[in-house]
Amino acid sequence: MRIWGALTTVTIIAVAAPASAQDKQPPYWASIASGQAMTRTGPGKNYPGVWLYQRRDLPIRVVKKYENWRLIQDPDGAQGWMLVTLLSDRRSAIVKPGQPRPVRVGPYDTAKVEYLAEHGVVGRISKCNDGWCRIEIGRHQGYINTSDIWGVSEGEVVD
Repeated sequence: MRIWGALTTVTIIAVAAPASAQDKQPPYWASIASGQAMTRTGPGKNYPGVWLYQRRDLPIRVVKKYENWRLIQDPDGAQGWMLVTLLSDRRSAIVKPGQPRPVRVGPYDTAKVEYLAEHGVVGRISKCNDGWCRIEIGRHQGYINTSDIWGVSEGEVVD
């Protein structure tokens, strides 16, 4: 007599999670997570400090990785090494120099202007598509043209 054991099938479902600042491959966008974050001349605390950023949510571009350090580029083009724990995956953008930029109620040129954002204002980005980003600046929100901000690549879609 043959006895067959119960056949159990286990299905494993892989859930795709967004890569964190530690997992992503450069170049990619991130922001400064801390109210104070130092860049250094090299990837280690033994390297001299270059610049102390005191602006949480400032958008940065990660251009290189080395262990727990990231070579970042700021909106002015300056580069330095920053400890990965001082960075956030939160997307943000800074208004480019020039005249105040319109933030509209909808993602199109003819949408009503909700308010004007001055050069250097930093806002959080939640969605970008077709040349427009939904931006939140303090308690105000709306849509800004991607050509008016630094922190989003041309043609990039952000969900």
